[in-house]
Amino acid sequence: MSQPIRVMQIIARMNVGGPAVIVADLMRGIDKQVFDQRLLTGFCAAGEADYLDQVATDIKAQKINGLGRSISPLQDLKSFLLLLRLIRKFKPNIIHTHTAKAGVLGRIAGLIAYPRALRIHTFHGHLLNGYFNTHKTKLVIITERLLAQWTHLLLAVGNQVREDLLKVRIGTEDKFKVSLPGLPFPVCTPRLKARELLGLEQDKTYLVFVGRLTGIKRPDRLIALGRELKARKSNAEILIAGEGGLFASTQEISRKELLPLKFLGWRNDVDLILSASDVAILCSDNEGIPLTLIQAAMVGLPIVSTNVGSVRDIVIDGKTGILTSPHTEAFVQEVMMLLNDEKEWHRLGDAGRCHAEAVFSLSGMIDAHSAIYTQMLEVKR
Repeated sequence: MSQPIRVMQIIARMNVGGPAVIVADLMRGIDKQVFDQRLLTGFCAAGEADYLDQVATDIKAQKINGLGRSISPLQDLKSFLLLLRLIRKFKPNIIHTHTAKAGVLGRIAGLIAYPRALRIHTFHGHLLNGYFNTHKTKLVIITERLLAQWTHLLLAVGNQVREDLLKVRIGTEDKFKVSLPGLPFPVCTPRLKARELLGLEQDKTYLVFVGRLTGIKRPDRLIALGRELKARKSNAEILIAGEGGLFASTQEISRKELLPLKFLGWRNDVDLILSASDVAILCSDNEGIPLTLIQAAMVGLPIVSTNVGSVRDIVIDGKTGILTSPHTEAFVQEVMMLLNDEKEWHRLGDAGRCHAEAVFSLSGMIDAHSAIYTQMLEVKR
């Protein structure tokens, strides 16, 4: 029997979110008889929920101080030196990095410690919009351009993410592939039963937002929507599943103004929350490809989202949901219009479910990555 293909997955941190879900599913789903995988990750920041602790408790990982998101020259150097040692010891056939910081440290460490390894990097989004000032963004672009030259394959989680990166000359078309994420089909609970289990009112309309409350996610737009719902004396309420740096301030504004927002915190029963809801919403300034919208579509919820990143791979405007410009007034207006047309909810939700089931299967993602790893090694040999 031939030796298993050794794959080292490196990600900055496994905080609750799309990249952690995808990496955990790769660790869990790829055939262990064919592949020997190792997961290296940093620690989550204060106020962040660790997906390995909250959900993926079956996944083993080696935690590395300094590999997390924050920048600290001394800690970054220590984590880089440890990466060198671990790579030399494992001698991976493939080094697959995820997220920006891990992509930088992991690919450079791989090039130095074990240059024979094939280097793959997945862009789960990008930092081109909404994160840094112009100077820092240019530095990010220059860094990624250089690293792309030393990377054998670049993966993007969505078509728009790929196009955005190519537009600023990060990588080349022949080096890029789009690798859409896949998710297990959610456990659907009948809506009335789900509301009973969550202690929700049976006769209300529930809008649901699942995600971190950070600047790039624009929770101020949730506040604006809550104000509009209150002004119109709507029967709708916004369920917010997630925390983050703006959680406390957003909750305080809602409390003072008596807005129809219900804060659920970090949750490991998202399937149940989606089952209890009527419409899914997302109002970010930038996204990769939000897995929570894929989950919502699989449950059959209509979606209203800002048209950012690769959201359009999930939401086909007017067919499986509604895309709005990234302006607060437009987002609020589209949500309010949809709330007045329950027949349209069902049409969009049914179409969205069919689209999600066809495009975003977990087995499809696992098979695609297994094929990429195997075929790249065959070409190398």
